[in-house]
Amino acid sequence: MRIGELAEASGTTTKTLRFYEEAGLLPAPDRTANGYRDYAAEALARLGFIRRSRTAGFTLAQIREVLDIRDAGVAPCRHVQDLLETRLDDLDRQIADLQALRHTVAQLSNAAATVDPTDCDATTICRYL
Repeated sequence: MRIGELAEASGTTTKTLRFYEEAGLLPAPDRTANGYRDYAAEALARLGFIRRSRTAGFTLAQIREVLDIRDAGVAPCRHVQDLLETRLDDLDRQIADLQALRHTVAQLSNAAATVDPTDCDATTICRYL
């Protein structure tokens, strides 16, 4: 299928497809006699994998690693499991950081609600922070 057809079928853009090809995520397709890209049907499944991987928060480098393992004829399941566990650890850390930040901002907001802004000392810029 041509690049426009693949873009439409995968819900992406031709620019993204060219980028994925250049980044090594999508193999270079065959070319028709007049030079148009001619993607195999497998490209659609590969794009689905890339989309799902991006949704899970994988980087393009991580996705390329998984695709390289699969392209070498090996099931990448263990590698993907390791990536998912690492991703979960990262998310847990980000959630904890966000909860701590929320607590700090809530304390600042509560303190700001009890202070008269007309009493603000100009040398401190703002007493809330």
